[in-house]
Amino acid sequence: MVSDSAFPPPDRRHPVRLSDGSAHEGTVFLKAAVDHPRMAVGDYTYASAFDPPQDWAARVAPYLFDFSPERLIIGKFCQIADGVTFITASANHRYDGLSSYPFAGFGGGPMEGRPSMPGPGADTVVGNDVWLGQGARILPGARIGDGVIVGAGAVVSGTVPSYTILVGNPARVVRRRLSPEAAARLSAIGWWDWPIEMILAHEALISGDDLTALEAITHK
Repeated sequence: MVSDSAFPPPDRRHPVRLSDGSAHEGTVFLKAAVDHPRMAVGDYTYASAFDPPQDWAARVAPYLFDFSPERLIIGKFCQIADGVTFITASANHRYDGLSSYPFAGFGGGPMEGRPSMPGPGADTVVGNDVWLGQGARILPGARIGDGVIVGAGAVVSGTVPSYTILVGNPARVVRRRLSPEAAARLSAIGWWDWPIEMILAHEALISGDDLTALEAITHK
């Protein structure tokens, strides 16, 4: 792969170029690659796949339908590895009664109001600068904070604090990347909302560990 002298715009479907100049089909800026009424993706978030699909929305969120009541919301500058799947609320069955079988999905009358159908589920929300490792599963209604790293194969549910690292099934926090106070300070800086030229100009600080120096940028 080669790096262009100019950073690719967020509306470019294939932002990575191979040495022969052709596009790397297996990496997409996800916002440019999906057109789904129930999915919102921030600028520069990319997804990767070793077998690139025609329908990236269906690949990453196969249970999110056009008519789904819930949404999938992903922030900016997220990194979504091969095999990551968002299992959104429309995948749910009722499990509060004697049977979990979705009779309404197979006919016998309209689906609306049928007793075998669950009620609407919560949105799934991913913050900014989140790294989702290979094969991770994000369960319905998960809320993942900024700067989280999810290990390969982890199964994530519930609310995940910003700047933590999760592994396992069920996923558990193995350590914090930043203290809660430092995480709040970095989320308040919100470098992901800066113009890309400003981000690149301060790449060393964003990729480094001097939070105070990065904060000073916002006060200039």
